[in-house]
Amino acid sequence: MIPRYSRPEMVAIWSPETKFRIWFEIEAHACDALAEIGVIPKEAARTIWEKGGAATFDVARIDEIERETKHDVIAFLTHLAEIVGPDARFVHQGMTSSDVLDTCLNVQLVRAADLLLADIDALLAALKRRAFEHKDTVCIGRSHGIHAEPVTFGLKMAEAYAEFDRCRTRLIAARAEVATCAISGAVGTFANIDPRIEEHVAKAMGLAVEPVSTQVIPRDRHAMFFATLGVIASSIERVATEIRHLQRTEVLEAEEYFSPGQKGSSAMPHKRNPVLTENLTGLARMVRAYAMPAMENVALWHERDISHSSVERMIGPDATVTLDFALARLTNVIDKLMVYPERMLANMNRLGGLVHSQRILLALTQAGTSREDAYRLVQRNAMKVWDSYQKDGSADVDFLEELLNDADVRAALSEEEIRSRFDLGYHTKAVGTIFDRVFGKA
Repeated sequence: MIPRYSRPEMVAIWSPETKFRIWFEIEAHACDALAEIGVIPKEAARTIWEKGGAATFDVARIDEIERETKHDVIAFLTHLAEIVGPDARFVHQGMTSSDVLDTCLNVQLVRAADLLLADIDALLAALKRRAFEHKDTVCIGRSHGIHAEPVTFGLKMAEAYAEFDRCRTRLIAARAEVATCAISGAVGTFANIDPRIEEHVAKAMGLAVEPVSTQVIPRDRHAMFFATLGVIASSIERVATEIRHLQRTEVLEAEEYFSPGQKGSSAMPHKRNPVLTENLTGLARMVRAYAMPAMENVALWHERDISHSSVERMIGPDATVTLDFALARLTNVIDKLMVYPERMLANMNRLGGLVHSQRILLALTQAGTSREDAYRLVQRNAMKVWDSYQKDGSADVDFLEELLNDADVRAALSEEEIRSRFDLGYHTKAVGTIFDRVFGKA
């Protein structure tokens, strides 16, 4: 993670100070449970909480110890002993390093998920507001990048809302997937620690008990978590790509807010570039990239190895910090997005009414013309419009007039029947139904 794409609250989850505080809480809660069942003195458990709980762990001192021990958990426990004194001998009774490391990682991922869920909620609110603002703002729908039939800009926002609502549901499930605790000792058999200790620590840390930990928590859980982050990133990119297209000079139906004093190019003073959504496209690539190593972490040797450790030290912070930043940036883009309804209408009309071709096709078939003949009749008139458009970028031939002057079309349809198929309102009549499905009925 780098400061340019980081927000303080998410960064704090992954700080050494936060990590060591979580390590201490895991160890101290375990001591409470050990004291309760009579394995260690209750006075020792109280002392550990009192001295360790009030302490500020010295990251530099822990790093110094680790340079000698080459073991991060032992370095922490040594430093904790310096703070607690003789009663520190009761810390880590029957536990193994993975009990602390894996449980801590899952606490951090749960906290990160909670921030990401809040980010998605903010984005959903922005999308809903813009969806209703432009519920009836007609624009052209495109398939293969080519004009298809009319939609509304509100529908584009409603589509994004529904997509991120699904992302939210997936993230809730992914959060539950990693919200487990393992305090089971070497190779996960509870040989040297009572399972009740795990139950106590899990409850105290807001986690569930891991059914079978084999010393490490199974990494399929984490693979699902990071894969979910990758899907959310892909949804961010989809919306960002749509905005980037809409901001192209030849389209310009919407664009990112361009603030006073902002500069678009060091060479060309006229430029207003979609830099935020381009940035989001790049960030999405990074978040997706972290999903693959998380999946490769699933296959560990026997009961455990640490091939996953170096990976998670990187992807845990990087994926969550980057996605947190990206969700906040997209929310800002949506909130301030400049939308140009007049340009949308002008673009739609550039092809001289071709957007109504399907309605004429259907009218001809309903009037008794075979589908093959109907398609041929409509297409031969549509191609005249296309050919005129390709010459100078605007259609000099009007689709409606061509149809009215086509004897074969007129043999099947009256002028009134043809003209009635050129009503824009026909294409948006189900918008309310779609909105009810997405947002619920008012």
